[in-house]
Amino acid sequence: MQRRAVLAISGLAALAPLNLIGLLTPTTALPLPPRIGPGEISQLSEIADSLQRWDNSYGSGGMVGQVASNAMRWAVGLLSVECPESLRPKFLAAIARLGLVAGACQFDILEHGSAETAFRIAVECAEEGLHWHLRAKGYSLLARQAVWTGQADNGLTYAEKGLVRSDRLTPTEQAMLHTARARAWGKLRNVREALAAVGAADDAFSRRQPGNDPTWMSYYDEAQHNGDTAHALFDLAVEVEGHDAAQAIRRFTAAVRGHSDQYTRSRAISSTKLASLVIATGDPAEGIALGHRAVALSGKLTSRRAAADLKELGRYAERVRTAPGALDLCHKIRATVQV
Repeated sequence: MQRRAVLAISGLAALAPLNLIGLLTPTTALPLPPRIGPGEISQLSEIADSLQRWDNSYGSGGMVGQVASNAMRWAVGLLSVECPESLRPKFLAAIARLGLVAGACQFDILEHGSAETAFRIAVECAEEGLHWHLRAKGYSLLARQAVWTGQADNGLTYAEKGLVRSDRLTPTEQAMLHTARARAWGKLRNVREALAAVGAADDAFSRRQPGNDPTWMSYYDEAQHNGDTAHALFDLAVEVEGHDAAQAIRRFTAAVRGHSDQYTRSRAISSTKLASLVIATGDPAEGIALGHRAVALSGKLTSRRAAADLKELGRYAERVRTAPGALDLCHKIRATVQV
């Protein structure tokens, strides 16, 4: 085993708590090559591309999540295999890329321990290989997961780490990380900082040149930016008394309209949050109508994150149960998420 391969694993082992034992000892042994070559690097990249495509279209329940888990076990095993120095930067980049995608799949099915492990492996490999763009994406995903799991302070720290040496990042990547900061500040109900972070994200996004972005950043288009910033503003609108919901509604609406069929899950989640927001802050009848559309969009997804948002929508609908269609919406949500 090469010294740098050992360094990769020892660095990861220091990032407690990580369940590397489970990744390195699957129930069925995965075959490893005697030496890393271009073929292994290509396979890692192709698996990552396929997983990302399936995850965006269907969510990561069932087969997609299982493929992600097995692929990550294989990738961690590859870190112990001899790799020529000439291939090591590309190899570490491929491991990092797969870690980001596999972690996102695990996050989508709320397997938070496995997701964090994959994200941290990705960040470690990106830092070892001096891949600044992959590092930024890794910290963005760690930030999003931390905010989602109620650890907004940690999310803010991860986002700030991702912005270190922001001069090395594209404007799109900077916007992505400022949006993560905004979501953390929103959860912390800090209006001033949340709005400032949304403004910084908007400013960075206005300077984007998609041709300069890494290929995996193609998802972060105008619809994604609107949806992500709207999530930050959602928390202010529903948790801070007197805060205007209009901007969040406008951005969610733009996200729903802008997402292509390739990003079915993103469209469904934005649609669901929009319905919840309108019920909570505006016209319940309009929100209920939006809610029925959101359920229709979410019906074929296997995403537990999308299901969690539907459950939240059901709670908002229950609060206005006397409004026309509210109880029917609650029934459809229960049928869809099977709770």
